[in-house]
Amino acid sequence: MLCSKKKSLEVERIVKANDREYNEKYQYTDNRIHTCKYNILTFLPINLFEQFQRVANVYFLFLLILQLIPEISSLTWFTTIVPLVLVVTMTAVKDATDDYFRHKSDNQVNNRQSEVLIDSKLQNEKWMNVKVGDIIKLENNQFVAADLLLLSSSEPHGLCYIETAELDGETNLKVRHALSVTSGLGADISRLAKFDGIVVCEAPNNKLDKFTGVLSWKGSEHSLNNEKIILRGCVLRNTSWCFGMVIFAGPDTKLMQNSGKTKFKRTSIDRLMNTLVLWIFGFLICLGIILAIGNSIWENQVGDQFRTFLFWNEGEKNSVFSGFLTFWSYIIILNTVVPISLYVSVEVIRLGHSYFINWDRKMYYSGKATPAQARTTTLNEELGQIEYVFSDKTGTLTENIMTFKKCSINGRIYGEVHDVLGQKTDMTKKKEAVGFSVNPEADRTFQFFDHHLMESIKMGDPKVHEFLRLLALCHTVMSEENSAGELIYQVQSPDEGALVTAAKNLGFIFKSRTPETITIEELGTLVTYQLLAFLDFNNFRKRMSVIVRNPEGQIKLYSKGADTILFERLHPSNEDLLTLTSDHLSEFAGEGLRTLAIAYRDLDDKYFKEWHKMLEDANAAVDKRDERIEGLYEEIERDLMLLGATAVEDKLQEGVIETVTSLSLANIKIWVLTGDKQETAINIGYACNMLTDDMNDVFIIAGNTAVEVREELRKAKENLFGQNRSFSNGHVVFEKKQPLELDSVVEETVTGDYALIINGHSLTVYDQWFITLFNIVYTSLPVLAMGIFDQDVNDQNSMDCPQLYKPGQLNLLFNKHKFFICVAHGIYTSLALFFIPYGAFYNVAGEDGQHIADYQSFAVTMATSLVIVVSVQIALDTSYWTIINHVFVWGSIATYFSILFTMHSNGLFGIFPRQFPFVGNARHSLTQKCIWLVILLTIVASVMPVVAFRFLKVDLFPTLSDQKRLYTSQSGPLCGVYIIWMLHLTLGLLCLQIRQWQKAQKKARPLRSRKPQTRRSSSRRSGYAFAHQEGYGELITSGKNMRAKNPPPTSGLEKTLYNSTSWIENLCKKTTDTVSSFSQDKTVKL
Repeated sequence: MLCSKKKSLEVERIVKANDREYNEKYQYTDNRIHTCKYNILTFLPINLFEQFQRVANVYFLFLLILQLIPEISSLTWFTTIVPLVLVVTMTAVKDATDDYFRHKSDNQVNNRQSEVLIDSKLQNEKWMNVKVGDIIKLENNQFVAADLLLLSSSEPHGLCYIETAELDGETNLKVRHALSVTSGLGADISRLAKFDGIVVCEAPNNKLDKFTGVLSWKGSEHSLNNEKIILRGCVLRNTSWCFGMVIFAGPDTKLMQNSGKTKFKRTSIDRLMNTLVLWIFGFLICLGIILAIGNSIWENQVGDQFRTFLFWNEGEKNSVFSGFLTFWSYIIILNTVVPISLYVSVEVIRLGHSYFINWDRKMYYSGKATPAQARTTTLNEELGQIEYVFSDKTGTLTENIMTFKKCSINGRIYGEVHDVLGQKTDMTKKKEAVGFSVNPEADRTFQFFDHHLMESIKMGDPKVHEFLRLLALCHTVMSEENSAGELIYQVQSPDEGALVTAAKNLGFIFKSRTPETITIEELGTLVTYQLLAFLDFNNFRKRMSVIVRNPEGQIKLYSKGADTILFERLHPSNEDLLTLTSDHLSEFAGEGLRTLAIAYRDLDDKYFKEWHKMLEDANAAVDKRDERIEGLYEEIERDLMLLGATAVEDKLQEGVIETVTSLSLANIKIWVLTGDKQETAINIGYACNMLTDDMNDVFIIAGNTAVEVREELRKAKENLFGQNRSFSNGHVVFEKKQPLELDSVVEETVTGDYALIINGHSLTVYDQWFITLFNIVYTSLPVLAMGIFDQDVNDQNSMDCPQLYKPGQLNLLFNKHKFFICVAHGIYTSLALFFIPYGAFYNVAGEDGQHIADYQSFAVTMATSLVIVVSVQIALDTSYWTIINHVFVWGSIATYFSILFTMHSNGLFGIFPRQFPFVGNARHSLTQKCIWLVILLTIVASVMPVVAFRFLKVDLFPTLSDQKRLYTSQSGPLCGVYIIWMLHLTLGLLCLQIRQWQKAQKKARPLRSRKPQTRRSSSRRSGYAFAHQEGYGELITSGKNMRAKNPPPTSGLEKTLYNSTSWIENLCKKTTDTVSSFSQDKTVKL
């Protein structure tokens, strides 16, 4: 608490390098992290406090206290304390196990090794012993131990490259660079040990993209920003080594500041169970009140007649007080109505399902050796109730691997393929790719099928040459030769990598750069351009430009960016070319391609010098520096001459189309988040089947306030009224396993007790030990086995029929209506269990001529009937049998009889005569045939109505799951066979309609593309998407990043998304074939 108070008062942080004694006076935290909740001393009190926040646990603790009062307790205390202790213990073991793994993870992280500069030498030190102000050495591919101020690195000018995937999920490498005053320290240990700079910076916070501070060293101050900081959780990449000074450690790091406290999440089933438990508790209170009132009336009117021979205490003569005591007595007796073990059953089932998720081989990604991982055990059933999926586009729906596909140069499209009749086609396999073998620097994975572009290059088309020259000059790519002499590109954005690679293959090869020059190879000739200015990209400008001087002395501005931005800055003479290029961009957008407009401007030498002088003044300004620079950029980026546009493809991930279709069939609404333009986003929607051709309208919701959005949604809903939406068939990604909680409730509602009134006090029908063991021994394991292993349909049927997911979304499997049906079922079963043995034993003698209507024989008969009825009920509810189910279900019955004969044995009675009074009863009762006939009659009367109801329901009103099971088994009663035949007929007709629909679509579009086609024409220009970050222009012109890394791999020929026979046609063919063969087979059998 003192530590947290200190942190809340911390306004700024002062850290001195290499001086632990100085920094200790501020009491900064060390680098040890704690994500665990307990330790050995605090586990018991904290865990018990958390567990007794549950209403059910508090209720049973209160019940235990009541049972210690002799005047009201008809049950001994162990009937409550045994299940309560078992529940609390099992939950505590689960919590302790979870926390053990948290401790293990913490220890693994805290004990990682790092090289720390101590006493003028590098020493291996555990992460948890690192202190604020220490200087740490990091090596390539090593995790960053704390938030560091970068001092120096192996790269020129103190640069280093980091991967921030653990922080923001981005896999693109980021650049960080040290201050020039510290980058000179290099790897000189003696100089680093003497470094005594003082950093004054912001207090610990969770802002990953912001840092402000000042470094004071050798009498001068140097401002610090986020580009100088390496955060904990990052990984050093493509940098041999670097040194950094610890600013924030342990809980103060930005990573840990963002982690926060783990919030306890409740599922919808948890909330419903709590509501149902409160209802049950209310029902118990009402029942207790009614029985207490009845007791008071009985005491007042009848009870006095017994006092002549039953001597009661003076206080018990009051009928009202007697009713008050009876109320609490009934609360104790009927306590099993409140299902305390239900919570434990649900937790164990969730834990089992978590392991199934982790072990599922079908959710294992072999590409990266990554299995599925359930990070929590409390939300598993929510996987069967998902209504909305929010997805990023780039890197999630798409591969984030850009491929240069097409371009428009001077009003002509390059990249299209035509057949012998001159018709545009995408049948690239029948067309020979352009050969780049004459270019030794060509990327072998790059493929281009339009030979006209190479012909234009060879013929010396000046516009084509200028277009490719721009691609080779206007970028932030770095180059380097590897050990094999191959040219390697280090790209900050995959879009730039695709464009520069395309230019390289087409003969305009970017070779190298310095802060003042860019060298490219133009068709075999090395040409060096003087880099005069770099106008960097940002999200507002949506463009980037370079100003270069060519060897002839001409100054040119080359620019690329969003078409909507560049087209506003074109010279009026470009009007005709602008119209033509806009049409081309619309065509590119219709194919879902990412586009950039390309333009240039010739600059006068005198004008440029004046402009450059103003730019230098703006860079040196203190006030409104950014506004002045932006104004100068706007001034020079005008009167541009349009060259054309580029179109690159970000391919869809494998299986996206089928997955999106399946999710749509499962009634899951998909939201895709993207920074693309509206047109590109719409066409990507068509490409991945989020939008389909049978949707008559696509509504654009473009409100800026909540009121505007609601109004537009209202209008869209009005326009949408009455329209149908349909999708193709596909597969689903989750297996349905939800009915488990309902079965647990069934088990609980069947176990209500009956009570007898003897001498004004209540007595339970069942033996007290039976009440204690029923939920925790006799019936717990079958319920768990069914909840963990049961499947209403197998995984393949779930994949084939995504509609099976809908019942979980609509809560059709577990809801209040189902609960009341279970209550009615429980009441009927309870009545059958009581009154059938009661009527059978009334005035009846046993086989030995003795009366068998005694209390103990009656209790054994009811208990035996109940255990068997519950086991048979669970067997009927089980759809998927495993060896574990058989062992648990039938083993529970065997366990019951073993314990029953043990508790009724002479030996146990001799040791504990008061605890086991039913001596010899089981052996006496269960050896008589009439008892077994009564048990059999009770079982049949309890189970047969359920069997008959389910038989009629499945045959007359089958659910989709029922139909799938019957379809799979192809067996069952005659009525079931008829349903199967009707199901096949329906599927066959559906497939026939789909085929007719496909034929109609093919007539409308005779040339079916093998890639995502233009689903809808667009009257606007194509979508702009440029994955680029601000700040790289300044970095390049500073000359600080002159070394390169491996470029991202470029993809080759795109896989065909549509074959001559589509996957849905295959499905229809299989279904139709099955229908015909199945119908013939069943006709014979009928």
